[in-house]
Amino acid sequence: MPAIGQAISRIPVMLPLQSLRRMIRMASLLNGLVHSRHYLDAIDRDLRPIARHDPGHESVLMAYDFHLEEQGPSLIEINTNAGGLLPAWLAWARHQGLSAALPALQQASLLQMFAREWRTYSHEQSAARPRLVVIVDDQPATQHLYPEMCWFQPLLRRWAGDCLILDPTELEAGSEGVFFRGRRVDMIYNRHTDFYLDEVPQAGLAAAYLAGKVCLTPNPRMYGLLADKRRLIQLADADFRQRLQLGAKGEELLRQGLPECRLLADWDVETLWRQRRGYVFKPITQFGGKGVVMGKSVSRTRFSQLAPTETLVQRLAPPSLTPWDGGSPMKTDFRLFWYRNRLLALTARLYQGQLTNLRTPGGGFAPVLLSASA
Repeated sequence: MPAIGQAISRIPVMLPLQSLRRMIRMASLLNGLVHSRHYLDAIDRDLRPIARHDPGHESVLMAYDFHLEEQGPSLIEINTNAGGLLPAWLAWARHQGLSAALPALQQASLLQMFAREWRTYSHEQSAARPRLVVIVDDQPATQHLYPEMCWFQPLLRRWAGDCLILDPTELEAGSEGVFFRGRRVDMIYNRHTDFYLDEVPQAGLAAAYLAGKVCLTPNPRMYGLLADKRRLIQLADADFRQRLQLGAKGEELLRQGLPECRLLADWDVETLWRQRRGYVFKPITQFGGKGVVMGKSVSRTRFSQLAPTETLVQRLAPPSLTPWDGGSPMKTDFRLFWYRNRLLALTARLYQGQLTNLRTPGGGFAPVLLSASA
């Protein structure tokens, strides 16, 4: 199995317990919105058609990413195909001097998560299991977290009949189902970043998903409900939040924890240009920091090229800094891995440069230590 160690940082990161509690409350509130009629009604007309399709189940391994500011945590992004749970756990285990093997309890917890999604999809409450599970990503062997997929493979084989790691072009898919070399694929753990299954290689998978012929998790509906950047724009708007009937505590939690976030088309261009240093510009359809432009470094030419209806303008919430003995302090963000109504893991990601990455020497997924200080 390929090594996962290069994605792990040995640098411990401090986080006030009060901040973690606020992060957990926010993640719980947001995840609960997928069951709120007020929320579903408020966003329905903005959902893509494929996201309106309800497959009847949710998504494994959600993640909520935060930056820690002086006034507390600010939610930067929501993910539905979050990678990094394995290195996050292993970073903590390494810090504690524990075995590199994941404890049996955590392995069982992961399998229960997939089993619940399968039961909900299949309406089968017995011990029936999928015969073939496929982990799908674009050229998976080239991905930074391919070792994590390789770790998931034998784990899922313990529960299902078999598990394979494939590129979507290796599948035969359509409204009759998904197949690999004549074998029916029952369940797909989707690590691909074509979230709405728009690209040509995903067209058959989209047809199978809409026909209910495969359990796809994460799926386009959960992405559309929470992780599409347009949701951040809506949730950061006070008038929109009023429609959700969150209550005073819920409203205040989101007001404090969501940075100002608007579509570029809703700004006066000259006003924004003058204030640009306090904002970051993110393409709505991109992920993982691709295409992100920092206001403090954007040129007037690049600024003028930003697509007004496809660019999110978010107040810059600077990452906190973690000192270490290897050089300049590391920029730090915090990731909560989440499933339905519970926290699976907490990690920090350490990096230098503009964007989170797994290439900074000494950086990567890091253990988080809680402190009582605010």
